Amino acid sequence: MANLQPDTVVVTASCLCRAHAFSVAVSRSSLPLEATACHCDSCRHASGAMYVQVATWPQPKESVDLGGLQRYQFSADLAYRFCGTCSASMFYEYTQEPSRLSVVTGVLANTEVNLIHVTRHIFVGDTLDGGATVWLRTPNPDGKAVPRYRTWVDAIPWDGSDALPAAADEKEDNEPQEPPASVPIVCHCGGVNFRLHRGPYASMDRAALPWNVDPATNKLLASFDACDSCRTQYGTDLVNWTFSDLAYLATADDNRDGGRTLPTTTAALKVAVDRCEPALGTLVYYQSSAAVQRYFCRVCSAGIFYTHDDRPTMVDIAIGVLTAPDGVRAESLLSWNMGGTPAWVQDAKGGWREGLVERIRAGAEEYRLARNYPKNWHRVRREAEGITG
Repeated sequence: MANLQPDTVVVTASCLCRAHAFSVAVSRSSLPLEATACHCDSCRHASGAMYVQVATWPQPKESVDLGGLQRYQFSADLAYRFCGTCSASMFYEYTQEPSRLSVVTGVLANTEVNLIHVTRHIFVGDTLDGGATVWLRTPNPDGKAVPRYRTWVDAIPWDGSDALPAAADEKEDNEPQEPPASVPIVCHCGGVNFRLHRGPYASMDRAALPWNVDPATNKLLASFDACDSCRTQYGTDLVNWTFSDLAYLATADDNRDGGRTLPTTTAALKVAVDRCEPALGTLVYYQSSAAVQRYFCRVCSAGIFYTHDDRPTMVDIAIGVLTAPDGVRAESLLSWNMGGTPAWVQDAKGGWREGLVERIRAGAEEYRLARNYPKNWHRVRREAEGITG
């Protein structure tokens, strides 16, 4: 955009594969854009992220050419547009407000100017345990706490002390919970429907445990990831993963007694998807680099897995598509690296996300200390080795 005035900022939204990019020049005084973070079950299973955050795009819908994007009817009043190649969700459109267009904040460029101000967390009641809001209490530069609502805005505030007796976030002790034998991995449309089974880690020699298993609790690692590629695909500014050997993943109808498991190597999984094997449902992938496959639902675009050829039996699982009985953080199953330096933190440096990522890390550390949780074993090891990011 030529001849920009000094007080003008270009806001750009791009998908991961760069097939789709949208830019608009706005006055600096109109920034930051007000954003809402939704933590409802539907948003999580439609994205793979632990929440979806959107802000009003500074143009009316009729001024934006959305024709190249796929469309998914999310609800009677709401549809979203995503890239059919890389699955990046980009815009939300509204039946009752035909000129309104919202942008998913994870696809916004990491400019020096702060683009986003989070004003509210909604549908926190769906999480049972507070979900990601426990480390998103103060996401803005002003350091003020953002209100949390049980359902919609102006509904009952969610402070974790109301009628949520099962919420791990509000228990007065840290009694260990019995992990479920398995948890569903399901996208919003149901086209992807798998189960993650608990591995036999308790009976294994500690020295033989894989790198992703906590030797004290046998829980799977849960991580924070700031990489540009992941946040663009998933549409959230920090992505959360857990990790599993493919041997412990199966189709939803598998009873572990002769039922159907998924392919046990990443190479075989890729071949099975290429063959459109029925057991894999609507699962497809985007080859984002020579060694990386990013699996998602071709119908609703939910991110499901990340695989790398260097880890031929391991998948990264998007935590947003898990359904655990104790809440979104699934603390009976997962060992969270709270307060540790997020992976790929260097990708956020130099732009408005640098401060956001640090505030999220600090928020997670504050929550860990308040709950008297020990440092995650993965964090302890990395800090001892002097590894950051």
